[in-house]
Parts: sequence; C-alpha cells; structure tokens
Amino acid sequence: MSAERIHASQGRLSFLDWTRGLGALIMLQGHVTHSFMAKDLREGHFFVLSQFIGGMPPAFFLFLTGVTLGFLMDSLSRKEASVWKRFTAALYRARYLFIVAILFRLQMWAFAWPYTPFQDVFRVDILNCMGFAVAALAWLVIFDTRQRVLYAAVVGLLIAGCSPLVTHADWSGIPPIVKQYLCPDANFFSFFPWGAFLAFGISAGSVIRVVPSEDYGKMMQWSMLVGFGLMISANYFSSIPYSLYEKSDFWLDAPGLVLIKTGVVMSLAGIGYLMTLYLNGRWSAVVTLGQHSLPIYWIHIELVYGRWLGSWKETLSLGQTLALSLFVIALMVAIAEAKGRYDRGQMPNLRSTIAKYWPIRATLF
Repeated sequence: MSAERIHASQGRLSFLDWTRGLGALIMLQGHVTHSFMAKDLREGHFFVLSQFIGGMPPAFFLFLTGVTLGFLMDSLSRKEASVWKRFTAALYRARYLFIVAILFRLQMWAFAWPYTPFQDVFRVDILNCMGFAVAALAWLVIFDTRQRVLYAAVVGLLIAGCSPLVTHADWSGIPPIVKQYLCPDANFFSFFPWGAFLAFGISAGSVIRVVPSEDYGKMMQWSMLVGFGLMISANYFSSIPYSLYEKSDFWLDAPGLVLIKTGVVMSLAGIGYLMTLYLNGRWSAVVTLGQHSLPIYWIHIELVYGRWLGSWKETLSLGQTLALSLFVIALMVAIAEAKGRYDRGQMPNLRSTIAKYWPIRATLF
C-alpha cells in the first residue's frame, strides 16, 4: 500500500487523527472517572492509574496543534508568501483559538450561572494555552521548513528548561492573569511548560513536510525509536540525585516530564501509523474522534462537569463508573460521526434547517 493512502479526507493524515483520537479516548475516561467515581474509591489503583494516564491528553493536543501549525508554515513558504503574510496567518490561527476559548468559557459560565463567578470566563484553559502558544511562536515562520525542524525543537527545549526558573521567579506585582498564562500552576495551562509541546509539534510537522511520502514508514520508525529514547533517557536523568535546578516539582515544571510525555506522543504516533495501514481506509471510531476532537472536547466537558448528571457526581462504584465511561465514549463517537456526515453533505435536511434558521453558519468546528 502506498504512503498516499494514509492521507484522509480534507488533506489530513490519518495517523495524526488516530493519535488525536487516542488522546480523546484517554481524556474521556479520565474526566468521567474524576467527576463521578465515589470519594472513598479514590485511593484505589484504578482511580490513580486513570488520573495518571489522564494527564497525557493535553500533551497530545498541543503537540498535534503544533504539527498542523508546522504544516501551515510550510504551505505558506511554498506559496512564497512574504514573511509578514506568513506571520499574520499564524496570528490568525491564534486568534481563532482565542475566540473558541472565550466562547467555551462563556458557555460554561452561562450554563453554570449563578453558581460560577464571572471570573471563570478568563480562566486559562488548554484552548487559551494553544492560542497564546501559537501567537508566541508565530515568529518561527521566518525560517524555511528544514531550518524550522531544528529551531522549533530548540525552542521547545528552552521552554521546558526554563519552566522551573519561571515557577520560582518573583511574580509579586504581576497581574494574576499574566501569571496564569506564563507561570507553571497545577490549576492552569501556562505557556511554561505546556508551550514546549506545541514547539516540538511544529518541529515534527516540519519533518513530515520535508520527508518524501514514500519514506513515511521509515520516518515513523524513527519517531518510535526517538520517542522511546526520550522516555528512557528523561526518566533516567530525572531520577538521579543531581539537578541543575535549586527547586523543581517533577509533576509541575520538570523538563524531564515534558520530554517523557513528548516521547509517549511520538511513540504512539508510530503505532497510529501502523494502525492506519491495517485499517486501509476502513472506518475507525478512534480516527473519527480525532477528526472532530474540538466539538467532542467542548460537549463532553459540559456533560461530565456540568449540571446534567449532577446527582451522580462522586457517587458511582467502579463498575458504574466504567459503564458510564463506555456510554460517554459511545455518545461522543456518535456525535463525531454525525458531525463528519454533516460536513460531507450527507445530512441535507439538517443543513437546510440550519440555513433557514441560522443564515450565518458558524465555522468554529
């Protein structure tokens, strides 16, 4: 089978959708477990493992957003657009993400009113982090694609390496919103260290554009090898009793954790490539989730953390939590599939209804 068959509709690469969809699956089970499992079961192995694995999806989404940003930068370079046009195009992508982030927070606040303060609208969530990171790294358009492979990776290392220093810097007198966007905090998605994943993704996306399509198999083998190497070496250096930093919290700002997670994403992307070869164009629930991860993220957050199932919050047994996780996953797959069919024009009646009552069709998703 030729490497071109890996390409999905709308110019996507199916193995990237598979990787994103896997992140969505992990996210769904993690959020359902976090929201609904009974309090007295939260010291058990299942909950701990669920939440440990559940910390991976943000790295998936930021890395893959970086990959698509790398594609955009390469495409603009091939069109011989000026540096300014390339830069503003990247900023437009950041603006789009910020608009989605604000609308998402507004909707969450409105549906929770009057029990949630309006300040929650400005909470720095992963979408805010994506928008900020894209804007902060838009200057990488000044390089050509081959140069960007190296420089974006170096920028990712610098962001990860500076994170412990940023954590323990003097933030007195700095507006809280600025600190939330920049300083590592367990309650927010700050640029340090999360922006490193987007930078590494830009580097990876540039690699994909440089490598000929017939060599994608070798590229993904190297992706898995480098990923495993990052996991092993970063774990080793994180475990030794010596450190470059006076203070560092491994689970908050450690560069080693960033590299371990990056290695996991790169390794799983290689597995995703093998899976899409095996699927050979057949329908996949995981790929479907990955193709529509944004609306799935938005809808499931409201369903899982909103008022809809409030009486079940923190009350379910292990079996009940598993059953609800499967139900939510199945529901999200069904919604993603419906969204895909709508986009492909396979639901004309719904399209005509929306056109009638909502002439200006939203394009957020």
